[in-house]
Amino acid sequence: MKVNLKERTPQLIAVIAVLVLTLVVSILFIFHKNSQINDMQQQFSIDKQELEDEYESISMQYEGFKFSVQNDSLLYKLENEQAKVQRLMEELRVTKATDQAEIRRLKDELGTLRKVLKSYIQQIDSLNRLNEQLKAENKQITRQYQETNRTLNQVAQEKQQLTEKVSLAAKLDATNISVKAVNERGREQKRLSRSTQFVVSFVISKNITAEPGERTIFVRIMAPDGNVLSKNAANVFSYENSNIQYSMKRTVEYGGEETPVSLYWDIEEFLKAGNYKTDIFADGNHIGSFSFSMQE
Repeated sequence: MKVNLKERTPQLIAVIAVLVLTLVVSILFIFHKNSQINDMQQQFSIDKQELEDEYESISMQYEGFKFSVQNDSLLYKLENEQAKVQRLMEELRVTKATDQAEIRRLKDELGTLRKVLKSYIQQIDSLNRLNEQLKAENKQITRQYQETNRTLNQVAQEKQQLTEKVSLAAKLDATNISVKAVNERGREQKRLSRSTQFVVSFVISKNITAEPGERTIFVRIMAPDGNVLSKNAANVFSYENSNIQYSMKRTVEYGGEETPVSLYWDIEEFLKAGNYKTDIFADGNHIGSFSFSMQE
């Protein structure tokens, strides 16, 4: 029995067409699957990168806390948490993007880390609010302390001023001062060659605010050459934070009333003619002065 090729040709063409169509469909399916796989791999890579970025963000937040947290105990805990974040970051870095089980685990870890971070942020905020409150209270205490100091200083100044006024009011004053040179008979002289003594006389004025009691009166007689007449170099007294020389001194009883005082200087040294000056001191104060001239 002979096969008629002409009769079989349409059948062969149909079979070939079906095979070609099947091949094309298979190629398209494979291409589509490969495209899906590539898309999934790209998405896995993107997801992994986003996860790494989130881990990095948390690590940076912990790093920032180091510069703002003053509590040593809390700072130690923050450093431990940051070390944990960095350890998980390293695990994520070596994990393949396609290892979805490990990626999911690390995502779950990230969720836990966020909760821990949130709790620390709340603690830090609470501490910061407390610190701000303490700073405000400290400023208030400082202001009160400064105000108290100002008040105390003002009171001290007023007390000092009052003390100065009282001291000034209680200061003795020498009036009716006279200095004359006399001879052996007590007669006043104008020439040094005829004189044997200087007589210094004055009256301590009445002052009811001055404390009654003994007063030591110091008298300085300054010669024309600027030297102070003195019998002994050790004859000094305190005046304005220094020791100065005196010529004569006398202790008198002062009761607040006018008190006459006289002191006598024996002329035993050679004295030059010219202008002489006498200064009187009591209670550390300069209470009077008098100038006079002498001839040879």
